[in-house]
Amino acid sequence: MVESMSTTKTVFTTGEAAKICKVSQQTIIRCFDNGSLKGFRVPGSRFRRIPRDQLFSFMKDNGIPTDALENGKKKLLIVDDEQDLVDLMADAFERDGRFEIRTANNGFDAGMQVKEFRPDMVVLDVMLPDINGKEVCQRVRSDSTLDSVKIICISGMIEQDKVGDLRAAGADDFVQKPFTVDRLVERVCDLLEMDKPAIH
Repeated sequence: MVESMSTTKTVFTTGEAAKICKVSQQTIIRCFDNGSLKGFRVPGSRFRRIPRDQLFSFMKDNGIPTDALENGKKKLLIVDDEQDLVDLMADAFERDGRFEIRTANNGFDAGMQVKEFRPDMVVLDVMLPDINGKEVCQRVRSDSTLDSVKIICISGMIEQDKVGDLRAAGADDFVQKPFTVDRLVERVCDLLEMDKPAIH
């Protein structure tokens, strides 16, 4: 099993630190340069490096949740009104062991959870009972603090031109139902730049 980036690394690049803190890389560089985030430069280069304990202190000082650094798990929100399918997907990601999972059964709950849970990834059914998936995408994309959230839309009843509409609304990927959950896990790992899950 490949350990996740944040649980094993002791030193981070500014890009990695930005991902963990869910801020822009520019913000990390600015804090590094003004001394509020301690670190060092790689000898003979301009590259900045941030030790794990300094990043932890910086996150604590600035009220940034440190769970991303502590458990290294990616946050995943699964949104579908078919509870059996939600359970099936949640089970597959649980088995992978690198995800913290929450679920929602409608668009309203999904919107609330995105704001509160701040997931790295949303697996979103397009046909929800209250609002459609496209609208959920648009709402997430209209909030600049959620820029790093990735969205995969899933649906069994959709024409190809509608897939273009979903991408335009902010979806990063689309998976046609029925699909195998293993395939979905792989797509999620691809989008989050994680190693492919080990075959069980």
